[in-house]
Amino acid sequence: MAAARGNALRDKQILSIRKILNLNEALELSEGDEVNANGLPVAPILKDGTPIWKVLVFDDLGRDVISPVLQVSDLRSLGVTMHMHISANRAKIPDVPAIYLVEPTPANLEAITRDLKNGLYSSVYVNFLSSIPRPLLEDFAAQTAVTETSEQIAQIYDQYLNFIVTEPDLFSLGMQKQHTYWALNSAKTNDEELDRVVDRIVSGLFSVIPVIRCPKGAAAEVIAQRLDRKLRDHVLNSKDNLFSSQSRTPGVAAGTPTSRPVLIILDRNVDLIPMLSHSWTYQSLCFDVFRSELNRITIETPVDSNNPAKGTTKKSYDLAANDFFWAKNACLPFPQVAEDIDAELTKYKEEAEAITKKTGVTDFEDLQNDTSASAQHLKAAITLLPELRERKATLDMHMNILAAILQEIQNRKLDNYFQLEEEVAKQTKAQILEMIRTDDKGQPTDKLRLFIIWFLSTEQDVSRPEWQQFEEALVGAGCDKTCLAYVRQVRATTKMTQLTTISNQQSTGQQSGSSDLFNRFSAISTRLTDRLKETGVPTNALSSNVASLLGGIKNFLPVDRDLTVTKITESIMDPSAASSSAIAKTEHYLYFDPRSANARGTMPQPVRAATQGGAPGGLPGGPGGALGMGASFGQRRQGFSEALVFMVGGGSMDEYGNLQEWAARGATSGDKVKKRVLYGASELINAGQFITEELNRLGKEIS
Repeated sequence: MAAARGNALRDKQILSIRKILNLNEALELSEGDEVNANGLPVAPILKDGTPIWKVLVFDDLGRDVISPVLQVSDLRSLGVTMHMHISANRAKIPDVPAIYLVEPTPANLEAITRDLKNGLYSSVYVNFLSSIPRPLLEDFAAQTAVTETSEQIAQIYDQYLNFIVTEPDLFSLGMQKQHTYWALNSAKTNDEELDRVVDRIVSGLFSVIPVIRCPKGAAAEVIAQRLDRKLRDHVLNSKDNLFSSQSRTPGVAAGTPTSRPVLIILDRNVDLIPMLSHSWTYQSLCFDVFRSELNRITIETPVDSNNPAKGTTKKSYDLAANDFFWAKNACLPFPQVAEDIDAELTKYKEEAEAITKKTGVTDFEDLQNDTSASAQHLKAAITLLPELRERKATLDMHMNILAAILQEIQNRKLDNYFQLEEEVAKQTKAQILEMIRTDDKGQPTDKLRLFIIWFLSTEQDVSRPEWQQFEEALVGAGCDKTCLAYVRQVRATTKMTQLTTISNQQSTGQQSGSSDLFNRFSAISTRLTDRLKETGVPTNALSSNVASLLGGIKNFLPVDRDLTVTKITESIMDPSAASSSAIAKTEHYLYFDPRSANARGTMPQPVRAATQGGAPGGLPGGPGGALGMGASFGQRRQGFSEALVFMVGGGSMDEYGNLQEWAARGATSGDKVKKRVLYGASELINAGQFITEELNRLGKEIS
């Protein structure tokens, strides 16, 4: 589903970081040079035959940009011997150059100036994650002139890398601390804070020069206006266009007008349901049930399942960019992942047995100590040993993750919630009420999520007495009802924009494929239990329930459903194939083209004017301002092969996976032009965080 290796956003960001760590010189490998799993050289870059060893200094965002795509071993292979935070106490290493990867803030510039004054490093290579404002640059120059340290500065670059890539075509701006959904929908947010949020998003999207589409009103329009203005000023006033070269572009490359990408900017209120739903894909389950941050998931397991008082233990797993199992299975439904882990372990076992059989030993560990084996076979085995060990470690890690997910599914009845949400609009008030009141049906947060999803999806009217009845039931189930006041008011916004549909094109084929999968499940469940034991995963009660648990989930693999954001994307990228309802929703989306001679949105209205309105969620209807131009008929029907979909106010793993599935369906259905979709958001947060940190805060303001 992801873009081909080398063309994905993550691959391009790795190339950019590699270049930075190579002192901003192109890193070229000669034929036959040894590389590691990420395509990086296994020895430091040489200069005049001598390795260039370096120190890497980063701030919070610099660390977050690097950590999902490169591991410590990758940094070492590029000559980075030490990596430290800019705010840490750092010892003097006067004979080694330092590479800084930081945001252009006064605090960071002060720290760099202090390092120069104290002579911590032989020379410094300063790389700003975004463009440094001219006043800050002038102040930095003045300080270095006063301290007479300008000669120590070897380079200063604006890198335009202030975004975090966690999957091949998924990125975020890491704005969790800004709470963008709350900030853009709260009446208590002041204009200065709103401006900071909008400017940070505009800075993160300042990359290619796309055609920009967005709905009228709310923050999406303001962001589109400011980005259009910034890109337009750059095109008109810069002698060298930053984006004329593919090497300068961290995302998709700009090209001719017909091949240019489209940037679709959407407000989170276009569809709240994906932020709350219980998904069934491996990736979404990991993100939902575990603590996940920058491709590191942390799993808490009880020390003694029979005695909760003994507490829990935490174990973290890194989902590296070269994780073959994750790349293959992240977007697949959980039952298929359970089947694939069994197949991969069987394949590994067969290959290991074949190698040991040839060498005459019984175990890999004996290979290095056995001198009687055939020298030729021994050499082949030793060559394959590192790759097989690495593969086994990856499979063992995923077995542990799958075991923990199975435990969560069992404890929280996640299979029941997923099944209900697949047809939530058909559920009656009485059925939802009964689900809330049933004691053994999941955790309080799961019940609250189900109710909100049903309330936002149903066509049934909920009277005041009925609403009070639902609130009482939720409180009785242990739920925090704080967010409900806001959800009740925002319902009108989301009902107008939701477009979720089920595709009928492949329903028959999917059902037959599902039946084939189901027929193999009883055997898989038994083997999965055995695999858990083989890998040392504590099974106890889990082992006895794997068969019944998998047997229960086999009746509902996900239907071929296109979410609202996918329908919007289809209507803009491929209007000829889109539904009439989707076309109607996007018909009047604003159209910005920074390369056009016509000024569009050149005088952005104040953020407050666009986000305030008669209802929460930044509904249209606030004071007017200079608007972007409406698209002509030809522009509305213009197709695109590449799109960047950006969600303001928080992104969803479900939406990312759904967009990739849609793009993959087009490739397999015989489309002449292969479509590629990047998905980004101001931040990526799971359902629990969205309720606690965003919806609850808004609910308190209303109640």
